[in-house]
Amino acid sequence: MDYNDVLNGYFHFCLSSGCSEPRSQSELPKYAEEYQPPIWKSYLYQLQQEAPRPKRIICPREVENRPKYYGREFHGIISREQADELLGGVEGAYILRESQRQPGCYTLALRFGNQTLNYRLFHDGKHFVGEKRFESIHDLVTDGLITLYIETKAAEYISKMTTNPIYEHIGYATLLREKVSRRLSRSKNEPRKTNVTHEEHTAVEKISSLVRRAALTHNDNHFNYEKTHNFKVHTFRGPHWCEYCANFMWGLIAQGVRCSDCGLNVHKQCSKHVPNDCQPDLKRIKKVYCCDLTTLVKAHNTQRPMVVDICIREIEARGLKSEGLYRVSGFTEHIEDVKMAFDRDGEKADISANVYPDINIITGALKLYFRDLPIPVITYDTYSKFIDAAKISNADERLEAVHEVLMLLPPAHYETLRYLMIHLKKVTMNEKDNFMNAENLGIVFGPTLMRPPEDSTLTTLHDMRYQKLIVQILIENEDVLF
Repeated sequence: MDYNDVLNGYFHFCLSSGCSEPRSQSELPKYAEEYQPPIWKSYLYQLQQEAPRPKRIICPREVENRPKYYGREFHGIISREQADELLGGVEGAYILRESQRQPGCYTLALRFGNQTLNYRLFHDGKHFVGEKRFESIHDLVTDGLITLYIETKAAEYISKMTTNPIYEHIGYATLLREKVSRRLSRSKNEPRKTNVTHEEHTAVEKISSLVRRAALTHNDNHFNYEKTHNFKVHTFRGPHWCEYCANFMWGLIAQGVRCSDCGLNVHKQCSKHVPNDCQPDLKRIKKVYCCDLTTLVKAHNTQRPMVVDICIREIEARGLKSEGLYRVSGFTEHIEDVKMAFDRDGEKADISANVYPDINIITGALKLYFRDLPIPVITYDTYSKFIDAAKISNADERLEAVHEVLMLLPPAHYETLRYLMIHLKKVTMNEKDNFMNAENLGIVFGPTLMRPPEDSTLTTLHDMRYQKLIVQILIENEDVLF
């Protein structure tokens, strides 16, 4: 019996018992005692089961000019009073009508709570009255009745859902922590494999995001960079429970949100209370380039993006004396090949001299990685502060200001910048061979490492000298600033 079977079995046990709390220990199934799963609260699930079902009131005559995306529930131009009469006081009954006051505008008339509710109805390929969009009117009405019923019956309950979350109390993961930690953890000095075996991949898939979080929290080798969850509205197939408050996620579609990086499933209102502790799952990270920096390092459990480590290691091994290092460009198609190799093979990507004898291809791939970051190494939030610091005329005050702004960078960005500056300092130490000093490298890396928040060519051109100066200062003073 795998973990999902255990969890699902316990869901059914709780629901069939009709309670939101477990019974006595003697009544619990043996596997529930052993695994101690979270107590998924069944109250909202039961309310959804009790919600009125939609009852379509069919028009007995053929209506002229009926929109092709409406069915026999469309009754043409009728008044609110006529609609109310047609519904006949039947809970869940509904019709569609065209407005008398605004021809060409359509209304859903729905009977709920002993009254007729009228909603302006829209269609853009899908039907909607609010944010949610539905394939059919029947699904729209079903979801609406569920939402109306639950929010009417459990308004106070819903308002207090976040007051006693299970998120910080996930004892059911205890027995899995050691096993999962062995699979997910890696020594800081040991290369981490990007491609897991089929057995490992399957096992990891069976572990919920909460279990992964618990395992990683207890992993001594895990780099504890703070990361916000990347929540997006999600439609869940079949019953789902919120992994923050343990309550049922009601409705037919868009019942909640899912973190696209770690897979955490929560109510939209609960997402505002979830801590910034996202632990990205490797199987959800589709590529290396163009991936958020913090997301990548947390997914791979490394201090810095492995692209940076591997490229710098290769450059320092055979390229520090290469003339025009970082200034001279490699062939674009070969640089793209390196990018594809990292996206495809991760740490197994071969960028050795046997494959890419021109070191400028490797430097080009590293610069491309930094340019492709959705949030630059020097983040949008700190950009203006760095530019302001560069404008300070007194050298000592300018250095102090740069140091203060460095402290505002996210930890993963700070560590990546620190490591890069140490490397670029080594490049300048070989200036007699490569002809690259701190100023030259500042010209190359200024616009690569920092970009203005607004996409303005004028701002970029105006700030270029300050971008160059910031990178030059970071290289020349890396031992002091970091």
